Amino acid sequence: MDNVLKPLLESANQVILGKQLQIKLAVCCILAKGHLLIEDIPGVGKTTLSHTLAKLLGLNYQRIQFTSDILPADIIGATIFDVENSQFTFHPGPLFNQMILADEINRSTPKAQSALLEAMEERQVTVEGKTYDLPQPFFVIATQNPSHQIGTFPLPESQLDRFLMRIELGYPDRQAERALLEGRSRHSLIETLTAQLNTEQLAHIQQQVTEIHVSPALLDYLQDLINFTRESTDYHCGLSPRAGVALLTAAKAWAYMDGRQAVLPDDVQAVLPAVAGHRLRSGNTNSESIVAPLLDNVAVS
Repeated sequence: MDNVLKPLLESANQVILGKQLQIKLAVCCILAKGHLLIEDIPGVGKTTLSHTLAKLLGLNYQRIQFTSDILPADIIGATIFDVENSQFTFHPGPLFNQMILADEINRSTPKAQSALLEAMEERQVTVEGKTYDLPQPFFVIATQNPSHQIGTFPLPESQLDRFLMRIELGYPDRQAERALLEGRSRHSLIETLTAQLNTEQLAHIQQQVTEIHVSPALLDYLQDLINFTRESTDYHCGLSPRAGVALLTAAKAWAYMDGRQAVLPDDVQAVLPAVAGHRLRSGNTNSESIVAPLLDNVAVS
């Protein structure tokens, strides 16, 4: 693993206990320049994880609490008439930060959710016909409660597709929970964290990720996985070309984190549940179960 990333992961694991895989996936998502969706019940550390990553990456961080009455202008900003200058002036909203926590995103209406679509895809927003660039880098980490909970609005497929990965944290094991009960407050621990990367280092690593080698055989395997989702009756709709690109990019980042200069099938399989689980519709809801037919039926090229 890259020597720069090792202390970052170790620091994160000291705050979020017993979730090494989920933390590695979250960092992988950021290295691949993707947005992250964390779906789980309240109280398992979703917000803490996002704040921890922002602190360790040295990024400007802003939490936006999504509620049923939030409006797009509350997120993006609004144009207000300036009496002194007799002109309209745009006042940026909380979206204009490097890392955004869209907390409980599925408790807002589809109209408010759609305010993030252009920002997540184009890294810009358009207000009254004028385009404003967002800070660089720009990441959205969204949390959502399970759809069976009261007061939730399911994210449409177009919104889900903007997220490179979806992960679940789940309950801690007994040992990790005991450490939580006996240890310091997670919020106080976050305050003690220092940035392990700056924006220039992060951009350099992201560039290195794009240069990871991909063999023709690996691309054959990737295409076989994608084609299976389109032809199998296990899924209502197959993976799109954008999903295929997302899977490849995430696999490159995973290979980089493991210190390799070429992508292996193991890298694709490691990120497959997080990348494809929220894009595929089947009779299952768990990401591992959703992609299980893929791994069982598609042979490595």
